[in-house]
Amino acid sequence: MSTYADPYASSRETTEGTVFSVTGGDWDSLVTEIGQAKEERVVVNMGPQHPSTHGVLRLVLELEGETVTEVRCGIGYLHTGIEKNIEYRNWTQGTTFVTRMDYLAPLFNETAYCLAVEKLLGITDDVTERASAIRVMMMEFNRISSHMVALGTGALELGALSPMIFCFREREKVLDIFELVSGLRMNMAYVRPGGVAQDLPEGAVAKILATVADLRKSFKDNEKLLVGNSIWMKRTEGIGYLDLAGATTLGITGPVIRSTGLPLDLRKLQPYSGYENYEFDVVTADTCDVYGRFLIRINELEQSLRIIEQAAKKLQASQGQPVMVADKKIAWPSQLSIGADGMGNSLNHIREIMGSSMESLIHHFKLVTEGFRVPAGQVYAAVESPRGELAAHIVSDGGTRPYRVHFREPSFNNLQATSAMSEGGMVADIIGAVASIDPVMGGVDR
Repeated sequence: MSTYADPYASSRETTEGTVFSVTGGDWDSLVTEIGQAKEERVVVNMGPQHPSTHGVLRLVLELEGETVTEVRCGIGYLHTGIEKNIEYRNWTQGTTFVTRMDYLAPLFNETAYCLAVEKLLGITDDVTERASAIRVMMMEFNRISSHMVALGTGALELGALSPMIFCFREREKVLDIFELVSGLRMNMAYVRPGGVAQDLPEGAVAKILATVADLRKSFKDNEKLLVGNSIWMKRTEGIGYLDLAGATTLGITGPVIRSTGLPLDLRKLQPYSGYENYEFDVVTADTCDVYGRFLIRINELEQSLRIIEQAAKKLQASQGQPVMVADKKIAWPSQLSIGADGMGNSLNHIREIMGSSMESLIHHFKLVTEGFRVPAGQVYAAVESPRGELAAHIVSDGGTRPYRVHFREPSFNNLQATSAMSEGGMVADIIGAVASIDPVMGGVDR
């Protein structure tokens, strides 16, 4: 039996133990007591299921009133073990795992992984120009679809509903292109070591150019809604401040570091997949805040459209070229059509394999089940994803499966900035700061 007595908290015994009914105190005495203690701080959990934490992210906040005094990130709620699982699959099957890490940027995961495998195989220069142009085009479409989610959900979390509707409207158009080209809208495993899974279907380039024209017109809707909007400016200007010194100290990349004025973009600094042959600008801002990161993503959309148009011209000029390396010991069949249920199960696919010689059927069986061997060694290959430097560090022991795969995931690194951006600010501003980092927890917790 509890001896606890409180005039404002009567108690009663139940089978579950003592239950207290708190009725509150006298208001006059309450207001005089507030502020008597020198320091009153509250520890609050934000997440891991809170919709405003941009995914399954847990933030442990220490508050003094509504001012944030300390922020700690809790991660690991979406752990999938992707990097470990790849060790038990052959090199080509690895793409079906890595595509699911940052699920908003699957093509970047696939490309970083495949560039690393190709570097180990020594076939980087053997990847055809057409395959590289398709990779670039698909990655830039993916950058647009990812930014649409970042801008739409970021606005929604700050109370703006219409931008979310517009952004997801444009994203649907991009996902339609993904489905047309690969058979799937997300997690396509379309980029393969040596090239891509299959060539563009007939009429794809015309559809792509029509989509680019449509997107260029539609993107203006969000700009008109938010750029210069007084409410939006008050929620984003000067919020989530992180300068160049802080960003470089924490190893931050992507729009967050470009908002400090540094034009850090691997497409320009360390070109891959032929990016040195494309004309585009690296978008920067000098505000170091949420608004600057928002403007960068808005303006990067036009640069991606420019690159896609240039890639489309290359694809028109390279019509009929292969999209996979010539070495049949490495090359996954890529000249086959898409089945009704996605990739690779069409009747043409089956006829092509089964109707060839017995030797080619055996070879196909070994390639699919056992896979090809990759020379022993280790490599690091990086791409510029929508969130920053995404890189694959791959180790081979000379076998048909990776010995070790580890990714330098930009969301994981960029989340370190949460404390620097949020401490000293208001609780409400944490939402904008995290949204401007745009972390994808599938990449963080892989």
